Amino acid sequence: MSTIRLTMAQAIARFLTAQKTDVDGEILPLFAGVWAIFGHGNVAGMGEALHGVRDRLPTYRAHNEQGMAHAAIAFAKASRRRRMMACTTSIGPGATNMVTAAAVAHVNRLPVLLLPGDVFANRRPDPVLQQIESFSDGTISANDCFRPVSRYFDRIARPEQIIPALQRAMNVLTDPAECGPVTLALCQDTQAEAYDYPESFFAEKVWTPRRIRPDVTELEDAAALIRNAKKPFIVAGGGVLFSGAEKALADFAEKHGLFVGETQAGKSSLPHDHQANLGAVGVTGTGAANALAEEADVVIAVGTRLQDFTTGSWALFKSPDRKIVGLNVQAFDATKHSALPLVADARVGLEELSRALQDWKAPEAWTAKGRDEKARWFDAAARYTDPTNAELPSDAQVIGAVQRSASPTDIVVCAAGGLPGELHKHWKASTALGYHMEYGYSCMGYEIAGGVGVKMACPDREVIVMVGDGSYLMMNSELATSVMLGQKLTVVLLDNRGFGCINRLQRATGGESFNNLLQHTHHVALPDIDFAAHAASLGAKAVKVKGIGELEDALRQSRGADRSTVIVIDTDPLASTDAGGHWWDVAVPEVSVRDQVKAARKDYETALASQRVGD
Repeated sequence: MSTIRLTMAQAIARFLTAQKTDVDGEILPLFAGVWAIFGHGNVAGMGEALHGVRDRLPTYRAHNEQGMAHAAIAFAKASRRRRMMACTTSIGPGATNMVTAAAVAHVNRLPVLLLPGDVFANRRPDPVLQQIESFSDGTISANDCFRPVSRYFDRIARPEQIIPALQRAMNVLTDPAECGPVTLALCQDTQAEAYDYPESFFAEKVWTPRRIRPDVTELEDAAALIRNAKKPFIVAGGGVLFSGAEKALADFAEKHGLFVGETQAGKSSLPHDHQANLGAVGVTGTGAANALAEEADVVIAVGTRLQDFTTGSWALFKSPDRKIVGLNVQAFDATKHSALPLVADARVGLEELSRALQDWKAPEAWTAKGRDEKARWFDAAARYTDPTNAELPSDAQVIGAVQRSASPTDIVVCAAGGLPGELHKHWKASTALGYHMEYGYSCMGYEIAGGVGVKMACPDREVIVMVGDGSYLMMNSELATSVMLGQKLTVVLLDNRGFGCINRLQRATGGESFNNLLQHTHHVALPDIDFAAHAASLGAKAVKVKGIGELEDALRQSRGADRSTVIVIDTDPLASTDAGGHWWDVAVPEVSVRDQVKAARKDYETALASQRVGD
């Protein structure tokens, strides 16, 4: 057996360069690069190794470890999980900064390879700088925090251990059902140790998507259930986009007279004006999609994990006889709430299910209801996004301005706060992947870093990041990274002077405005933050606009800019779209001295009666 003597870190770098992927017939590197912030725990080992392959595997430097991991995760999502990135950090805070991002990837089923440095395997210099010491377990380090948020975790304490670890890592990263973050904690002394690795370990490997076909019995059972449905309804999740199943979904809906509601992850599965698309479903759903979801007797859940925002905390589907068909590559998701499972790739599953249904179509009366509800919703929604002269426009009015200035191929990126709800209802996605929302973990601070990753995956498309002042203040450093790397973004920063979304939720549950908007916090002085000046100090172009008219002018100018542009606009912290939507289970205190809380608790107990429990 031919061998090559390398350090463990060099072996990792060489292995990653050998991994390829087939994307629509084009063979590309599976790993588009490595994000790295070096410290004493990885600069000598991984730093030297990555330098040696920099012509084949680019290394990108960011400003925050969580931010760079967000960028890697967003890249994978915008690449339909067909390409991915790795991230390496030192031990200590560099490593634990990535734990939140690992949770984002885990919740959203997205591949990212995390390579944090770790303590010395030989333990001679213990405790080393930044080492977490357990008084009861000598094997624990800070990296054990990654265990619950990793699909696969391993600690590499001998150089030869990296061989099975990387092979297992690749199986997880490329598996459509098991896909998620992989953490390989690299003991810093082991990174520098040499071993005679078999040359076969570095042979080029081309990864192709595994398209799981449905079990014959499950397929027959699902088709039989749908044939007997009087009011069937499709919920399209992120699995539709990961599978590239947009055409299969459109064909399925058109052939069988069905309507589709889209989850946050599934939005853009169909063009907004497609005859079958009723838009967002669930807590942040349109009146059209939710009207059909409430009456549906069969819900065909395609590529969705059915989280509470999709199901209205399991109170949305009100038909007492309703059944769920769970079409999903992951059996864990396909069987939720006693669903009839159809474990399969979304594209293949829809195609085979359509063949099994033959010429069956939903009843015409149900189809007519869908058309009527869609027309009614479009009329209602327009009122919220139309131009306004208001000094403090609403989030929806800002979205309307961004939409009017956008092209059909633009990608809007967002994450947490009130914007996801307004965008889910109002953003009109025309092209697949044109709506990029991190709402599985709802992670504040994802927006700008995620925008960088999306732009790297889709360099020919304009990327518009919409972010609130709260999220911007949590994590904005990757704006400098976007400028440094030439990854141009348009960032629309909506300043409502605090956490407006949670303030509204606080009031809706009977609470007083407290500790959310800046004016309601314990303070000595209220900061007058100049966001435009701050963004400019990070290298971006920046402007503060007054009102919707100036916003639209600035958006048009930003399209021709040579680098990232930040457009700041003051907005109303209280206004939101009250049309559409659905109740969401947020527990209200059972005992309080305040009458508002008592009233909210009474409403809450009434709403709880609509939840479907145990099915």
